[in-house]
Amino acid sequence: MASATSPSNPRESHPPLRIALLAAPMEPVPPVAYGGTERVVAALAEELARRGHDVTVFASGDSKVSARLVPVIPVALWRRGYRGDVSSFIAAGIAECWRRADEFDVIHSHVEGLGFLMARHCPTPVLSTLHGRLDSFGMPQLLNAFRDVPLVAISHSQRRWAPEANWVATIHHGLPLDRAPFGDRPGEYLAFVGRCTPEKGVAEAIELATLSGMPLRMAAKVHDPEEQEHFEEVVRPAIDDGRIDWLGELPPAQRDPMLASALATLMLGAWPEPFGLVAIESLACGTPVIARRAGALPEIVEHGVDGFLVDDVAEARLAVELAPRLNREEIRRRALARFGVERMTDAYENAYRALLSARRALRPVPASRDAA
Repeated sequence: MASATSPSNPRESHPPLRIALLAAPMEPVPPVAYGGTERVVAALAEELARRGHDVTVFASGDSKVSARLVPVIPVALWRRGYRGDVSSFIAAGIAECWRRADEFDVIHSHVEGLGFLMARHCPTPVLSTLHGRLDSFGMPQLLNAFRDVPLVAISHSQRRWAPEANWVATIHHGLPLDRAPFGDRPGEYLAFVGRCTPEKGVAEAIELATLSGMPLRMAAKVHDPEEQEHFEEVVRPAIDDGRIDWLGELPPAQRDPMLASALATLMLGAWPEPFGLVAIESLACGTPVIARRAGALPEIVEHGVDGFLVDDVAEARLAVELAPRLNREEIRRRALARFGVERMTDAYENAYRALLSARRALRPVPASRDAA
């Protein structure tokens, strides 16, 4: 049997790293309720620290992490009711992380393209994980201007619009899914979790519940003006006539049991979702996902095994009828194997070390005295 320091155990064959994780300050790390990126940063910070790395998290001061915390603002913006532009707050966090760059071996940025200037000019290597879509809002132009910046995609679907970018890896998200409650039998309602926006398929979820005669429980974030408008136009009428059970924004302690007890989780938005944390959380509970065949969801849901991939509400209605036939124990087993935090952290450790090796290879070699 190989010893703990043997090369066959790569986790033990490298010294620990000094790692900075940079998050945007809209939500604490981890978030109290809704928040995708912040959950991933929290899970990664905890696992990296558990493995012995020296981890520093740049985030809002109300974050709760085992690693060292550098508060970029005292309280997360959305927690204190702020609904304005966030770019200046993110820039301040970038500036503080950049100022302290010599304290770290590697900086891992989770602030989208706003961190690209730091990534190009910082003396410490910077790895940027992109969490949003890359086909709009100026991202194609930005990626083209920063082809040298090392990037991680969260799905193959996400990165397909920037084939010439400097992709270091594609790393699917991972979470500590073994803590998720398990629903061993199909429930009697459908579930929706997400943002109250058109691209998330809110209207389609309500339509499907009506067509299938199934109750629908909705736990959704309503912060931004677009979300508030969509809520008033689409959701409130469905609440008023009793078509849905509106739960609002739920913390994980309430959201996860709701997912575990559902017949299926609905993700019917016709948009290129870069990943889909709700999908892996539902699968970890044993609850199948009925998803639009778009974005990264085909990389998460295997049709007829973990749930169903559909093209419209008519197909989704058939999927509701077939959902009770799926093996919920197998759904959970596959989710834990494919999307656990250990697998994600392994991949990021490899990416950090590859980035450091590449940086060392680029350093000029001092001329020897014999060559003088």
